Amino acid sequence: MRELPGREETVSGCTAPCAGSCHAQRLLQSLNAFRRSGTLTDVVLHAGGRDFPCHRAALSAGSTYFRSLFAASATSRYPERSPALVPVEVPGGGPAAAAVLGAVLDYVYGAGVRLRAEDEAAAVLALAERLGVAGLRDVCARFLEGRLRAHNSLALRRVAAAFSLASLAERCSRVLRQAFAEVARHADFLELGPDEVAALLADPALGVAREEAVFEAAMRWVRHDAPARRGQLPRLLEHVRLPLLAPAYFVEKVEADDLLQSCGECRPLLLEARTCFILGREAGSLRARPRRFMDLAEVIVVIGGCDRKGLLQLPFADSYHPESRRWTPLPSLPGYPRSEFAACALRNDIYISGGHINSRDVWMFSSHLHTWIRVASLHTGRWRHKMAVVQGQLFAVGGFDGLQRLHSVERYDPFSNTWAAAAPLPEAVSSAAVATCAGQLYVIGGARQDGVNTDKVQCFNLKEDQWSLRSPAPFSQRCLEAVSLEDTIYVVGGLMSKIFTYNPGTDVWGEAAVLPSPVESCGLTVCDGKVHILGGRDDRGESSDRVFTFDPSSGQVEAQPALQRCTSSHGCVTVLQSLSR
Repeated sequence: MRELPGREETVSGCTAPCAGSCHAQRLLQSLNAFRRSGTLTDVVLHAGGRDFPCHRAALSAGSTYFRSLFAASATSRYPERSPALVPVEVPGGGPAAAAVLGAVLDYVYGAGVRLRAEDEAAAVLALAERLGVAGLRDVCARFLEGRLRAHNSLALRRVAAAFSLASLAERCSRVLRQAFAEVARHADFLELGPDEVAALLADPALGVAREEAVFEAAMRWVRHDAPARRGQLPRLLEHVRLPLLAPAYFVEKVEADDLLQSCGECRPLLLEARTCFILGREAGSLRARPRRFMDLAEVIVVIGGCDRKGLLQLPFADSYHPESRRWTPLPSLPGYPRSEFAACALRNDIYISGGHINSRDVWMFSSHLHTWIRVASLHTGRWRHKMAVVQGQLFAVGGFDGLQRLHSVERYDPFSNTWAAAAPLPEAVSSAAVATCAGQLYVIGGARQDGVNTDKVQCFNLKEDQWSLRSPAPFSQRCLEAVSLEDTIYVVGGLMSKIFTYNPGTDVWGEAAVLPSPVESCGLTVCDGKVHILGGRDDRGESSDRVFTFDPSSGQVEAQPALQRCTSSHGCVTVLQSLSR
């Protein structure tokens, strides 16, 4: 007989493809009705003072525990003596034990399971794990995920850890981060162990708008049992980013706190925060780096520069947030077009100086006022020089005045808005790399008086007010840039394809990584613990829009989204900026 296309045989209201499942469902429904009426049952489970007549075959089919139990009794020499009453130990016990076993049996007999609360679901999950009821674990996990909120995230994280529920654990961690301030207000937080509290406080992705919430959570936990927990203060405070607190809050709430005043081990952390308040980002503390989801974030500011062919000088200033990959325009550079000027950040304000031959102009971009302000002019006009900050003072180093390279160095005091002469360079240079590391100023390479490139490393000791020479660089180049990160100086540029490192402590040079192509006159800054290389000129003399990051922890160079425009000889600094601006 020829089969007709598109026809399905209907069996008792079900189409042929689902006939088996419909039949199985009817059998389970009948079997569950037999259980509830005590029909044909051959074993009785007991829990929480209540008996549950059941069928050994059904229990064996749905539970690995009962399968093993009844199989063992069936193969014994006296199967008729096998127990008709089986006590079931429900984790946690108590009056709810009967309800928990009843819920598991409903699931085994195909009636589903109805869960109403997190503690009930956790108890059902525990019994299902003990009895080896497949599938019920996932049902309970999905229910708990749906009930997850800030107030129960710590309790559910414990459940996830106890039963290796990876998805629930990941969701709990996400809620803990996103709603940490609310989580810390609940009693469960106060009952955490010191390791758990320290791990939470150390999380760089903690979702707090302000660091004050982290400090208050740590102190609330300690004060909950101060006699036993005060010894944990130094360990916990190490993970609080004290330099990010509002200075007034730090003075009134932190330094004046009685527990902190009595803790000598906490004093270095308080001193570090004070140093950061005075010196700004120059202090270099990792605790001064904002958490990932704070309203305050590290941003890279790209200022001016030259276009692709080097014919136009760009007036733009823009900030870039690497986490969101968002560009924000800033007020354009004031005054005349400029290139090969010096730029640096001092106490979260941006200073630029020079920009053409004999330029003495110095401008400051106030992060607070969001505008450019003209400050005191340099004594000597400079071009192709660099600026760096040492101990809260700004230094303008070397450069070119149109006739010769400069030995002279000037020091700027932001409190008095004045420039004063500092000890001159041993060797005059322009287009050198300049960086501050471990409280000293380093001038690396550059062009000498005769126009020939040098490999000299000139070091200025602020305390002794004098220069000295260190181990020469493994290159002789100009158009270099340098930054310092964790007591290491990184040097890029000079149309070199390598990132070089210099360790001032050991006076030793090294190579950190290889770049995809040579570059010079690029932007170089540190943001989020990585070295960022932005734009610059290639070996054809054209400006680029390429951006790379170097991660010292992995040693990897990675390409990043391009700049908004091809740029070289530009200013490039990292500052803190409110993302809500």
